[in-house]
Amino acid sequence: MSLHNAQESDAIAWAKASTKVIDVNGVPFAYRELGPRGGVPVVFLHHFTAVMDDWDPRVLDGIAQHHHVIAFDNRGVGASGSRVPADLTQMGVDAIAFIRALGHDTVDLFGFSLGGAVAQVIALREPRLVRRMVLAGTGPRGGSGIDKMARIVTSAYLKAALTRKDPRHFLFFPRTSEGKGAANDYFARLGERTDGRDKPISIQARFAQIAAIVRGGKATPDDLSVVTHPTFVANGDHDLMVASEHSEDLARRLPNSQLTIYPNSGHGGVFQYHQRFVPEVLEFLAEP
Repeated sequence: MSLHNAQESDAIAWAKASTKVIDVNGVPFAYRELGPRGGVPVVFLHHFTAVMDDWDPRVLDGIAQHHHVIAFDNRGVGASGSRVPADLTQMGVDAIAFIRALGHDTVDLFGFSLGGAVAQVIALREPRLVRRMVLAGTGPRGGSGIDKMARIVTSAYLKAALTRKDPRHFLFFPRTSEGKGAANDYFARLGERTDGRDKPISIQARFAQIAAIVRGGKATPDDLSVVTHPTFVANGDHDLMVASEHSEDLARRLPNSQLTIYPNSGHGGVFQYHQRFVPEVLEFLAEP
């Protein structure tokens, strides 16, 4: 295991955070971190097709005001090596190996969309590794309708091609005037990092991730009653990718959860409502 460029200022913003690389069982994993060191770090697990540059700077900077934040490209994603496995469980195993390689025995997890499914795998396989979880825009494995993701994504990509827009305009935000404005603001924030940007997602990664999502939707549901970690579940009320009903179902299955559904918002709701979401997460993470 080798670690490069391990030291940097605690106060640096996400747009300027340096990219580091750690070798995990022969595979280079790219990651960035910011915020005060010490305490329990918050590990961010990202959505379908996302690399590190797709995290909303307002969310990471907001959480990093009080917590050590770690975001990374899982196996085969962005600047990390190897190939993306078409299996949610293996994605979780890879994430666990990365966290362990950094030397952490306890972490909080922030899982968004696909990342929320990976977070559930981590909590089931390594419950002592996890203290608290934030699960946004996600549902339980085996949740009805999640396996239809391929059709929803294909439709959004067709609309994006016709309008020359990023597909997330159609997948993450409602097509209302408020939603369109929030989408434009979100993409403006994503453009704040101009140097040292991540590698784009590969075609192999895209197909493997969608295959993993579809298989997860068709899988036998996990017994989430054994996941007793405090969990903050969030979604928007107009989520095309993971309907709010799936988040409600997830919250019911998790015995120690709280649920927030953001009004007039799309996938997860967290980027459209970041000014409300970040303080709520900070309050949740600060609970004894």
